[in-house]
Amino acid sequence: MRRLQKRRYNEPIEMRAKRFGYFPKTFLWHGRRYDVRRVERAWTVSRRRARRRVERRCFRVHTAEGVFDLYQDLGANTWHLEKVVA
Repeated sequence: MRRLQKRRYNEPIEMRAKRFGYFPKTFLWHGRRYDVRRVERAWTVSRRRARRRVERRCFRVHTAEGVFDLYQDLGANTWHLEKVVA
């Protein structure tokens, strides 16, 4: 199993399944599947930028491969991996 480096990515991911229609359960990143073992934290970010409001649902999740910060861009309804935490 390769070790993931701690760094920021801000890359799109494909959310394959959610728990309770809200929490990440399974996602694909670079063609690899990650199963979420637990969600450590969930929070919402809302701010105004260049004439539009940016709203995100953020999640810190644990998988067998490591800990990731994910977010859902609510305006575009897209999912992203923000960073690898551990």
